[in-house]
Amino acid sequence: MPFGGGLLGNDRKVHLRSLAGFGKNPNVGAVVLLGSDAPRMAALADGIRSAGKPVTSICLDDCSHDSLQLSSRAITEGASLHREISRQRRRKIPLAKLFVGTECGRSDPSSGLIANPIIGRVVDTIVDLGGRAVFGETLEWLGAEHLLKRRAASAEIGNRICEAVHRRERLAVSHGISLTGNNPNPTNVAAGLSTIEEKSLGAVTKSGTTPIIGVLEPGQRPVEAGLFAMDAPSFSPESLSGFVAAGSQILLFSTGVGNSYVSALAPTIKLSANPEAASRLIHQLDFDASGVLEGNLPIEQASKNLLDLLVETASGSLTWGEVLGEGDEVVSRYGEAL
Repeated sequence: MPFGGGLLGNDRKVHLRSLAGFGKNPNVGAVVLLGSDAPRMAALADGIRSAGKPVTSICLDDCSHDSLQLSSRAITEGASLHREISRQRRRKIPLAKLFVGTECGRSDPSSGLIANPIIGRVVDTIVDLGGRAVFGETLEWLGAEHLLKRRAASAEIGNRICEAVHRRERLAVSHGISLTGNNPNPTNVAAGLSTIEEKSLGAVTKSGTTPIIGVLEPGQRPVEAGLFAMDAPSFSPESLSGFVAAGSQILLFSTGVGNSYVSALAPTIKLSANPEAASRLIHQLDFDASGVLEGNLPIEQASKNLLDLLVETASGSLTWGEVLGEGDEVVSRYGEAL
């Protein structure tokens, strides 16, 4: 990721943890590190190698500060690594090995009523089988935090959930920001969501019904199986990147009216239950759940179909985002830099 110089405190910690997490993600076969800070690059390379990844580190100092030479070496050494990892072959693994991240963006009423509950059912299945799942978008717990607290595996976890969302509410208030018009944003409001509480009650259904066994920071990897909350920004690029840096291999991302953002490192299955969006965005949405809203498809069957698509995608079928070469990763910033 660019622009890592001069970072302090939490920004530095999140930046370095995210870079290491991207490199260690199971979807990444090998890593070429480029930069100008030799000690930091060496530490990062060692951390990624600890996950068994081949790593090449090229510092600008090693190229006589010639960016063209840096690029040339990166292409050559990257090509060698690419060829090396092409010898790897897929093998069958249980669903318990999956770590699924869940997201929603540009939501409308169909998101909270249909699409997000379908994701929640898939999350329940993955967790019940011994896998991992995570949900985030902390501000979109506001108004529903009491429901999440009831599912917390301990009082401490429940209190952390509530404090996380109330801290972000205080942050908005202290900066004179009205959540109406910001979250929900104008698109959400035009689509039929009037308040953050209304949006949150639909958003949290992505988490399913199983106990919440921990609260993660952005990019923090869970050490055990189960369902986790991630205390992170609700902006989709930052949220998804937090999941991927934490190790999520695949993402379920619902939308109401449409949202084209996907992760660069994790296949992102986009779904909607909005009939108009589903018919319009045929090269953006991977899963059409509008039949449930229209009464033509039981939600139980739609959930099974989404689980089947998740397995197909984990087995190599491409999402529209992958086919079209879309995607990025974004690391949050929280304060000033030197």
